[in-house]
Amino acid sequence: MLEVRALEAAYGASQVLFGIDFAVRAGEVVTLLGRNGMGKTTTVRTIMGILPARAGAVHLDGTPLTGLPAYRVAQRGLGLVPEGRQVFPTLTVRENLVATAANRLRLPDPWTVEKVFALFPQLAARASAYGGTLSGGEQQMLAIGRALMTNPRLLILDEATEGLAPLIRAEIWRCVERVKAAGQSILLIDKNVRALTRVADTHYVLEKGRIVWTGTSAELASREDVQHRYLGV
Repeated sequence: MLEVRALEAAYGASQVLFGIDFAVRAGEVVTLLGRNGMGKTTTVRTIMGILPARAGAVHLDGTPLTGLPAYRVAQRGLGLVPEGRQVFPTLTVRENLVATAANRLRLPDPWTVEKVFALFPQLAARASAYGGTLSGGEQQMLAIGRALMTNPRLLILDEATEGLAPLIRAEIWRCVERVKAAGQSILLIDKNVRALTRVADTHYVLEKGRIVWTGTSAELASREDVQHRYLGV
């Protein structure tokens, strides 16, 4: 579904990505792993058109996305849950969800506010609360629900559980598992290797803007050397 080939990106004169190659198949959960500053968020920003690619190409179902503005990329079917959540603080929970609602792919059973509330009952209880008054965990649930309301072909979660309490992290992973079971393709960034190997199919490890290792969850779980060398603190 998503193909990233020889992708390069930079901030001014500082190059960050050096020929990134990876793919996400339909119905697959894929992770980008690596320590902080290795290029994971830059990869997401470049895929989404927020940061222009210096070289390389991004395709979704064979359609080129490289060079399109971010809103056009989103319209093609990419839904982003950004690092830091970035919900609309002066809109209510329900308004945050309605603001992004779309079914451009004409799915027969699209995501609705009611389906998001069924996925996250805590949001249903706070439907009239403003986004800025929610806890960090509730904001992350809202950010995921907001992205799902676009009915994306590919859901991208950047730092899915960063800074969240253990119980909330468990709730987010439960959500990811349910959405995957429904057939949603997901590109996922997080640091919890144990949780990621439970929910993901394929993993790509970044080191200084390059893919240095790729494999399945079983392979990653068995490679303590890879975890220690590229993911350990």
